[in-house]
Parts: sequence; structure tokens; C-alpha cells
Amino acid sequence: MTIKIAVAGKGGTGKTTLAGLLTRYLVNKYPGKSILAVDADANANFNEVLGVEIEDTVSEILAEVKDPKAVPTGMTKDTFVEYKLGSSMVETEAYDLLVMGNPQGPGCYCFPLDLLRKYIEKLAKNYDYMLTDNEAGLEHLSRRIIPAMDHLLVTSDATTRGLRSAGRVREIIESVDIDVGKMSLIITRGNEDQVQQLKSEIEQTGIELSGTMPYDSLIPDYDAKGKPLVELPADSIASQAVEKLCRVLGI
Repeated sequence: MTIKIAVAGKGGTGKTTLAGLLTRYLVNKYPGKSILAVDADANANFNEVLGVEIEDTVSEILAEVKDPKAVPTGMTKDTFVEYKLGSSMVETEAYDLLVMGNPQGPGCYCFPLDLLRKYIEKLAKNYDYMLTDNEAGLEHLSRRIIPAMDHLLVTSDATTRGLRSAGRVREIIESVDIDVGKMSLIITRGNEDQVQQLKSEIEQTGIELSGTMPYDSLIPDYDAKGKPLVELPADSIASQAVEKLCRVLGI
């Protein structure tokens, strides 16, 4: 059975960093297990955190499918979309990566999105783990592209606005009836004093606080140099925080 883990939260709260370090954790913790990483953020940079190049995104494929002339004669739209999505997958020795990308142009995406939902459900069955970095706007959550997950990690920085945004994630999940096994709040770039000061706001999110990821000066340093964050030392602050979080969650 596939274990599905998703990360969501307001932009700039470290969710993609967390997703990348979680991917590295799974690769190191469970060698030989198959892992599917999904970048569902329109501002796609999961691949940069992981240090891999991408050529095609799902959104580009969906835009192509909207043109009936793009589908080869004798091939159904379903078959064509599945073929194109399969060819857009980035495969590495440790994991596979599927990048959603940014919706291209006007018009309704209802049909291709329905195909995408079915494809991801079918695809996930081939993996032991599926880890999704959701977009800040939470479109893929509200459209139920990924209808169920075992763990949803909601990131927030140590601010009132960030925590209220985290609370809205919970509201969306409940309103569209997504099946979540465990929802956890992760406070990023905050110290213990700040977390204590925000105790009331944390409680109002309705999400259990499961861990923190304190500020790590190596992250902006790696970003400035264009180095993948998965290359952070194992004893770095962020790496150690993710290790601790995974132990708490039993991942």
C-alpha cells in the first residue's frame, strides 16, 4: 500500500525545503523503496531543491490536450494524456519526479484535470511512497487532484498571518472532504519563545503542532550558490529538524 505524504502552506514558509528534505530522508531511510515526488506548486522549484532538471510539465501537456488536433489519429484523449504524462516523468535512481507546472492560457481544464486525477491515483499504486509539494494557493487541494493522504504537513512561519493561513488549509481540507490520516502543523524559522507567544494562534488553527524547523543559515547560503538543498549536511539544523519530525510522526 502506498504511503502518501503531502506538504502545504503559505508561500515562503519553507514547505518546498521541507518536502525536499523529506524526500532525502525517505531515500536514505528506506533504500530500495520506490518513491514518487510530485511538484504541485505552480511556482515549480521542487526540482531545484532536489537538484534535477525538468523538460516537460503536466500543465503544458494539459494545454496541448485542449487542442483536438494534438491527439494522434486512432488514439483516445485518455491514452494520449497517459502517454504524455508518462514521458514527462523525471526518473532518477532514488525517486521519480512529476511536475505539475502553471496552467497555460484560458479555458476549462475540467476534462484534463479529471484525467490527471485518475492518472495520479493509478500511478501512485506503483510506488511505496508518494510525496507531494502543494502550491501556496492550494488549488490542487481544492480540486481534489490528490483525494487522500496519510500525512498532511502544514507549514507556517512564526507569525500570526502564517498560522491563520495554516488554519485555512484545514478548512479547505474539511470543506472538500479530502481523506487525511493525520494533519500536522510545522512551525518554521521560529524559536521556542516565539512558539510559546503564538500558543493561542496555534490552537486556533485546529491542527496539532508536531514539530519545528528553526532558522538554518545554510539554506539561504545554498540558495545563493544554486546548490540543491538536499545536499545540506546531515548535521545541519534543518536536516536534524526533519529527522526529529519524522521520528515524531512515525514516518
